[in-house]
Amino acid sequence: MIDVRIGSGDGEKVARQRPAELRTAAAKAARAIDGGGPRAFDVSKLAGPRLQAYVEGLILGGYSYRVAGGPARQTVTLTGVSDEAAVAAGIAAAEAVEWARELANTPASTKTPQWLAEQAEQLTDWGVDVTTYDEIWLEANGFGGIVAVGAGSVAPPRLIQAEWNPAGAARGTCAAHVVLVGKGIVFDTGGLNIKPGDSMKTMHTDMSGAAAVLGALRLIAARQVPVRVTVLVPAAENSVSGSAYRPSDVIRHYGGRTSEIGNTDAEGRLVLADAMAYAVAKLEPTMLVDIATLTGAMKLALGLQVGGYFATDEALARGLEAAAVATDEKLWRMPLVQDYAAAIDSAVADANNSPGNPGGITAAWFLRPFAGDVPWAHLDVAGPARAPKDAGWVNKGATGYGTRLLADWVSSLARSPQRTAAARKR
Repeated sequence: MIDVRIGSGDGEKVARQRPAELRTAAAKAARAIDGGGPRAFDVSKLAGPRLQAYVEGLILGGYSYRVAGGPARQTVTLTGVSDEAAVAAGIAAAEAVEWARELANTPASTKTPQWLAEQAEQLTDWGVDVTTYDEIWLEANGFGGIVAVGAGSVAPPRLIQAEWNPAGAARGTCAAHVVLVGKGIVFDTGGLNIKPGDSMKTMHTDMSGAAAVLGALRLIAARQVPVRVTVLVPAAENSVSGSAYRPSDVIRHYGGRTSEIGNTDAEGRLVLADAMAYAVAKLEPTMLVDIATLTGAMKLALGLQVGGYFATDEALARGLEAAAVATDEKLWRMPLVQDYAAAIDSAVADANNSPGNPGGITAAWFLRPFAGDVPWAHLDVAGPARAPKDAGWVNKGATGYGTRLLADWVSSLARSPQRTAAARKR
């Protein structure tokens, strides 16, 4: 772990590079510290986004998941600082990503849905309102997807709702209301369609989407972004027991839509569907974005460094792509090909949850009805949410991918009168 402070004196000179290159260079420098690398860095040639990116890289490159007795934090010194605001911005962004990484890297022996809800309570320190709904409330209110997925675990499911209402603005008066939904599967055995053992080793990070939206909200609140944002995290453990849901079950989601279960390992879309339907029915969003480690198919298509996304709104798509470039969190737009929509058809329900290949696209079609007519984007980040080794600004394990991307996108809405006006018309 790296702490950054501002000092005086000479340090290592920084070449003039683009923000993404500076972020990567700083991350490599941070990893070199244990090997006798420098602890002081001359940033006199950097300011604004370039300096912010450099600070982000130092902190993110120096990250490691800590358990009891883990490595101590190390301090590096920045010399020649001319833009302290950029340093502060870099620290805030990187610390939000660090928090997202910590949430995702925490072992499932600790990480239950209730534990995740308790961690989300930390957001109250940034002026965020946090409410947690338990399994009794979820069942009583028709959240059939979340209840079914969590039914096999001794740790019952939760729905976490975290709301950022900008200071000085009464609830409902902001032109835009963004809802971010993050998949919160705290561990995924695959359920009765159990995964092979090797495939389960990273499944404590299957709630990386939840970690991303919580981290993004922390950063949004720290920046005091004047956009109303609500985060929803449907949290459950997909486990195996006599009470687990089964292939061929039919479940009823929030709002009444039904799903036939073809595969209990296609669970993420079931909990996302409930949260999305609830958002549309109760929260009046002007934009809806979900993020999830959803399909292995997207990893096959785009590898481990690029997230795939689908969007029903062109302005929303452009905004996400601009944020992806600014944060170096790479995205590639995928097509919602109409020819594949029929793959989700079921003879006994509104849809089946395991429609087959092309898996990333058919998963998006499964989720599409739950967005209603709200501008919607779906981010499938099974690849970049986890890293097998240190590279660039990511370290082995959970990467915190999506945290800065979503926060930057929401921040851009406050600077976009055209998008705000469009939201106001809804």
